[in-house]
Amino acid sequence: MDRKMLRDDQWERIEQLLPGKASDRGVTAKDNRRFVEAVLWIMRTGSPWRDLPAEFGHWHRTYVRFSRWRKKGVFERIAQAMRSDADMEHLFIDSTIVRAHQHSAGAQKKPVVRKSAARGVG
Repeated sequence: MDRKMLRDDQWERIEQLLPGKASDRGVTAKDNRRFVEAVLWIMRTGSPWRDLPAEFGHWHRTYVRFSRWRKKGVFERIAQAMRSDADMEHLFIDSTIVRAHQHSAGAQKKPVVRKSAARGVG
């Protein structure tokens, strides 16, 4: 993987917050950094999980791992650790804080009145 979103110093700051370290009970994670980079790629592009490039691993296994980490609050811990970094402060944006155009929310559109119809012409 030649393009990374996280700098080495950012990675070092969150690395110990992630499950699957050698010191943790259970299975040691194969490559936490590659997984985090995959999640960041999905977030940055807005692509569906199925479009995850193969260099990040199998899309379904990555999604399942993402879902597990989300339920455990891992991403909240990452966000807390990174919030002082200006480059990463707006990385975790979701639809709850993005204002949509009024028409996207189902607002009624004004009917288009054609001049010929308004004059009573055919």
